[in-house]
Amino acid sequence: MKILLAHSYYQQPGGEEKVFASEGRLLEDHGHTVYRLEAHNKDIDSLSFSGRVSTLIWNREMYRRVYQLVKVHGIEVAHFHNTFPMISPSVYYAARKAGAAVVQRLPNYRLLCPAATMLRNGSLCEECLGRIPWKGVMYACYRNSRVASAGTATMLAVHRLAGTWNQQVDRYVMMNEFARRKFIQGGLPAEKLAIKPNFILNDPGIGSGDGGYAIYVGRLSREKGLSTLFSAWRLLEGRYRLLLVGDGPEEGLVRESAGQNTSIQWLGRRPNEEVIELVKRAAFLVMPSIFYEPFGMVAAEAFAVGTPVIASNLGGIPELVEDGKSGLLFNPGDPVDLAEKMRWAFEHPAELAQMRRQARQEYETRYTAEQNYQTLMSIYQQAIEHRRSQGS
Repeated sequence: MKILLAHSYYQQPGGEEKVFASEGRLLEDHGHTVYRLEAHNKDIDSLSFSGRVSTLIWNREMYRRVYQLVKVHGIEVAHFHNTFPMISPSVYYAARKAGAAVVQRLPNYRLLCPAATMLRNGSLCEECLGRIPWKGVMYACYRNSRVASAGTATMLAVHRLAGTWNQQVDRYVMMNEFARRKFIQGGLPAEKLAIKPNFILNDPGIGSGDGGYAIYVGRLSREKGLSTLFSAWRLLEGRYRLLLVGDGPEEGLVRESAGQNTSIQWLGRRPNEEVIELVKRAAFLVMPSIFYEPFGMVAAEAFAVGTPVIASNLGGIPELVEDGKSGLLFNPGDPVDLAEKMRWAFEHPAELAQMRRQARQEYETRYTAEQNYQTLMSIYQQAIEHRRSQGS
């Protein structure tokens, strides 16, 4: 099968870029021909406001490139990981016109919310769910700018009214049932929404968990719940160690917290191989998110090395972390409850050792590359069949 994989990158490599690379390698390892189309989000900053809006709504150059790629190479499936902001929904029309089935991965809630997080001022917000998202402009939800939010909202509104989301995509891919329900509420057709979790391309092997520390890995941003984590950590009174790996807009908060509490160590961004070794030795990984986490790739990576996860009982996370087995769940935004769960984990090594075994089993059952490949092929076949049934 010939497949186009397309992705609009964030300014720095992150989890989504890792997924994009892994999926391409997985397909090539199984004998498929993969064509890659990539754009960089930072390029949007060099455009005027009108240029940004035009690019967001209908990128003519990307339309041309996708049409030619599909037509010339006989591509059967065009799989888009992220079209925002530099690729645009124009590519759906191009791919289908050239004869390919269209698959769109939904790594966030952008189609339902200009901010993509369904979070506003630190609280969950669904005011734009299923509606033209003008409130997102009023609240300046994207980049804290009404101007930037207006561009994003216009793109969403235009394609909602044009029927793009419902008519030009043959299959959507999301990571859990919670996200699927939200997108159905938002107006996407249920029959086109398929669930495929992320996966670990190469088995990293089981860790020892002998480091005696908790670890946070990920973007340092407000929606990740770092304030909750630091408040909870203060309640543990410096008895244990906390390592944080990553960078982002909340670096100031992390630096301040580490400066005030010597039991907190911020390591910044680290190479993937080093991060895996750190997670292998951690007692547990903590995910204190205060928004509807689309998947939590780092949790699957923790399971692969046998490290339990303590996470917010929110959104799709309970589908990922089984409370009392592969980890523990706490009340989102509640530092007291989080502190209790972390203290319990540190003070019950025998039970934690059992959770390590359960976590590894969870990886072997749900997040290996081979299982993911079979699911992906099923989605592609469904998309191809739907495209054929629709004709040109």
